[in-house]
Amino acid sequence: MTFRKAIFWVHLIAGVFAGISIFIMCLTGTVLAFEKDIVTYAERDVRRVEPGDPSARKSIAELQTTVKAAHPDARPTAIVVSADPADAVTFQLGRSGAIYANPYTGEIRQPATTRMHDFMQMMEDWHRVLALSGDQRPIGKAINGAGNLAFFVLAVTGLYIWWPRKWRTKGLRRSLWFMKTDNGKARDWNWHNVIGFWSAPVLIVLTLTALPISYRWAGNLIYSMHGEEPPVRGGPPAAAEPSIEIPAPPSGTRPSGPDVLILSAQIALPDWQEITLRLGGGRGPRGGEEVKPDGPQPVSVMVKVPGAWPRTASTSLSLNPFTAEVIQTETFADLSPARQFRTWTRFLHTGEALGWIGQLVAGVASLGGCVLVYTGFALTWRRWQRWRSQRAT
Repeated sequence: MTFRKAIFWVHLIAGVFAGISIFIMCLTGTVLAFEKDIVTYAERDVRRVEPGDPSARKSIAELQTTVKAAHPDARPTAIVVSADPADAVTFQLGRSGAIYANPYTGEIRQPATTRMHDFMQMMEDWHRVLALSGDQRPIGKAINGAGNLAFFVLAVTGLYIWWPRKWRTKGLRRSLWFMKTDNGKARDWNWHNVIGFWSAPVLIVLTLTALPISYRWAGNLIYSMHGEEPPVRGGPPAAAEPSIEIPAPPSGTRPSGPDVLILSAQIALPDWQEITLRLGGGRGPRGGEEVKPDGPQPVSVMVKVPGAWPRTASTSLSLNPFTAEVIQTETFADLSPARQFRTWTRFLHTGEALGWIGQLVAGVASLGGCVLVYTGFALTWRRWQRWRSQRAT
């Protein structure tokens, strides 16, 4: 058996065994490429408000009290304030959604329907863990992780198989662009080659950037390649960094309210576009368990500013919870090389790092992956039928 034929059989076997998982990830990935944009548009009735007198805006503390009164069981994880006067103040509820407040009237809003949000959550569950829940989630994650690895192998071996041994115009044309044919086998072969050629480079990037999400060893490898210590298991990317010590305040000192903390961030970064104040700080996982901190913890505020690169980058501020003083400012440039690389991989996987063009390319390549699975199965089925016929003869 020649080396090229061996590569072909690796390609075929990987596609047969992982095809269904790959098809699910590609189909859901096509939808999730524009997840945030689609959900934002579907909920525009509550996310956008009629701008009023800026001096009449309600304080964040007032809105927080109103939200608590309207939804006693809600546990907001963050408060998002936008510089756009037509944006509502958002109280994020994690994966459960969000509550929106009109900063001029104090009206508490929730989407008339959460079907789009719920649909996207379902797509994400299928994409990550095959929609399994509870103790079955690790199984779904392992299956999709293996499918992603197989997809990477398929993309690389597919490019090798496609690479012509003789560069002829007629053969290249059939492999580079769609040809009109009434023959099913010829059509599937043409589609498989053309879509595979144009989408393989993007699919290689998408599968490689998914590895740190699926496997801890892949994430640790990024840090090891840069000579850095991997983050603590279960902690945030910055978990390996030394913690910030907050001096104990005088007895009876109360923490600063959200308005003071947000104002401090606005003063520190006057050209801010969006500020996210994280709530419930002071609890962090250690060894997989939630533990209480040893002392006062800084308040984390994420600030988006214009012209940031990559587009998804934000400036992280650590504030003293009692004085609202900015203790530490961390931009994307301040991150260690490994954390910068890890951030790029996270948002290159969805295409967000390159804006809507990157998302479109990722979505189209994912859709192409669905066609590759279909045409690959069709070609394999015909090959198997031909083998059975020849064996019978």
